[in-house]
Parts: sequence; C-alpha cells; structure tokens
Amino acid sequence: MIQVEKNNEQLIKLANKYGTPLYIYDTCKIKKQYQKMLYAFKNIKKNFLINYACKANTNLNILKFLQKLGSGLDTVSIQEIEIGLKAGFLQNKIIYTPNCVSINEIKKAVELGVKINLDNISILEQFGEYFPNYSIGIRINPHIMAGSNPKISVGHIDSKFGISYYQIPHIKKIIRNTRINIDGLHMHTGSDILDIKSFLDGAKILFQIALDFPDINYIDLGSGFKVPYTKGDRKTDLSCLSKIIIQEFNNFCKNYNKNKKDKDITLIFEPGKFLVSESGYFLVSVNVIKHTMSTVFAGVDSGFNHFIRPMFYDAYHNIENISNPSGCFRYYTVVGYICESDTFGFNRKIAEIHEGDVLCIKNAGAYCFSMSSNYNSRYRPSEVMIINGKDFLIRKRETMKDLLQNIVEIPI
Repeated sequence: MIQVEKNNEQLIKLANKYGTPLYIYDTCKIKKQYQKMLYAFKNIKKNFLINYACKANTNLNILKFLQKLGSGLDTVSIQEIEIGLKAGFLQNKIIYTPNCVSINEIKKAVELGVKINLDNISILEQFGEYFPNYSIGIRINPHIMAGSNPKISVGHIDSKFGISYYQIPHIKKIIRNTRINIDGLHMHTGSDILDIKSFLDGAKILFQIALDFPDINYIDLGSGFKVPYTKGDRKTDLSCLSKIIIQEFNNFCKNYNKNKKDKDITLIFEPGKFLVSESGYFLVSVNVIKHTMSTVFAGVDSGFNHFIRPMFYDAYHNIENISNPSGCFRYYTVVGYICESDTFGFNRKIAEIHEGDVLCIKNAGAYCFSMSSNYNSRYRPSEVMIINGKDFLIRKRETMKDLLQNIVEIPI
C-alpha cells in the first residue's frame, strides 16, 4: 500500500508520468479492507457475503479486482449491472436495488437475470403481475436516523428509500394477491455511521420482520461504516459490531428454523466507501497562490467537477503538499478553478505551498470520480491503479473529442 508520508516521490513520479489532476487507487488497501471484513464475520454459522456497492467507484478494473477477491455486487442502475456483468460477476452474485425507477428498467433487470430488491409498493404490485414466479427481495425503511450528515441518512421516516416497516401488512396483501415469492429482506440507513446501536436497531427490526416471511434466503443489512479521514479520526468499530450482529443473526436463524428444517440463510453487507475510500489519492497541481486581505488561497487545476464531496457534503479530506512535505507549515484555503465557490479545504495547515507544487487529497477512492462531471466544459481526469507496486492506467484523460462526441450539430 502507498503510504503518502513515506512515498511522496512515487506519487510525484506518477503525477509527472500521467499529469494532473489524477486519481490513484492502491489495490493493496482494497484487499486489506475486504479481508478485514471477512475476518470480522468469520464466526457466522451460516453463509456470509460481501457485496461491493459499486456506486462508490464504478471503474471496470475496480470491479474486476473485487470480483477476483470473491465479492458480490450491489448495483442501483441497469448500467451498473451491465458493467458488473462485463467485469465477470455472475448474475446470482449481483443484487439490483433501485430507487424511483420505472417498471421498464426493472423489466430489463429481469431480462439480465440478476437478483432484485424493490422499495416501492406501486412497483411491487406491478412486478407481481408481470413476474409472479421471479423471486425478489424487499427493501425496508426501518425509520432510523443514522449517518454523519442528513444528506447521507436514508433510513429515516421521511426518506425516499425503502418501504416503511409499518406497511408490512400491505406487502403481505400483495404477496397473497400476486403469489410473488419474497427471497430476502434489505435495509440501508446511511453512511459514515459510528453508532453501533444504529446498526443493531435496524438489524433487530429486519430480523423480526423476517420471521413473517417463511421462504427468505438472505438478510441484507446494507452498510454505512465510517472510515477515518484524519489521523486519529474515529471509525466504526467493526470488531465490536460483528460480535453483536453475529450473535443476533445466529439467534434469528435459530428462531426462524424452529418449525422447519435448518434453512441456510445468507447474511449480506454491501460496503462501498469502506472498501475503496482509503485506497484513493487525488493529485492536483497548484496553479496560483493568491493573497487577499485575510486569506491565502492555493488555487489548483481541479474543482468540484472532479471532486465534489467537500462542497456537496461538507466532507473533510486531508490535503498534503507532497512536493514540499518538510516545509514550514502555513495556513491555506485550497480552492479549484471552477467558476463557482469550489473549496476543497478552508484554512488548512499545510507545508508551505508554491505555484507548481503537487497536492495530495486523501480518501479519494469513493464517491469522487464516480460523481465527477464536465462542468465548465472541463475534461475529467485520468485514473491509475497500483497492483503489486506497478502502476496501470485504467482510464484515459478526456479530450475535446469526448466532450463533443454526442453533440448533434444542426444548421443554424
């Protein structure tokens, strides 16, 4: 794994080789996170499955790497399903959990043969009429407020995600009317969750509901594990969480199987950020140092068109000057080149920055490139993957041809 503090020269070489702005992903860290989760849940008596939430980073090569590790795939769009199939995931290892999509898109998912979780009463009724023999899962809204930011809390009572657990009688009525088969239950309450109680409360609700569905094969508890963004930052205590969840899950399986043969139920988690966030580094070059009456700005060759999390979620990402790591520390506000207020970090203590220096923004593996755009008609950056210490270009930098390829010129 690249350690920025010890390998600034390697990162500078990559910046020189591929140019900036540049995303870099270290597969050693991804593998370490995947194995850490497997180890935490090794004592589950039944099956355990990790489904990578690929909306965090959909680069085909990231998906191929996780598929080789044994991961399944959590998808939210037809396009993600198709990328997953191209990456080598089997149909039965892909779960599609869309939100507010039409029945036509869900029909396409049926044609592709993947597992499906539905989170809407209307769509559930329509699906039951079209595909009464196709086993599906139900996404439940447990009415739990969790996560570090209201924008990433998705399990509360006013959320657009999931079917309220108060609507279970309605779900049962649809099952009776359509004879649809419920294969599993799913929930996801948010992101950056520190409070283990939030996971436990949601799991208990899902386990209790599952007792009323006699033919389920999986329980999907989503994810939302917090990762550290600064030195000494807190993170989800995976060891403590796993012990509690394993105990609750084993108790559930025991109760579920009281009146039937031992049923092999799979427990699923769908981490995205946990697996890939810390693997990522975003390198930018400093265009200009600008002094005002009260602030020193370091303006870089990127903006929220490439890296929107600090502006969209008020997310904190550590920023280091890898060109001058031993320089005197001064305070800078690091901003982008977009014609908007695109600030990566306010009043940050960073080793002295000069024009031309390369800065490294950390925790750039999740929800960074995948949320990028061409705003201001800027090109999206290159992506590089590190495998066993070797660097590989996994996405080329865009050009004007990419910006114009779908434009249809008309005579004016």
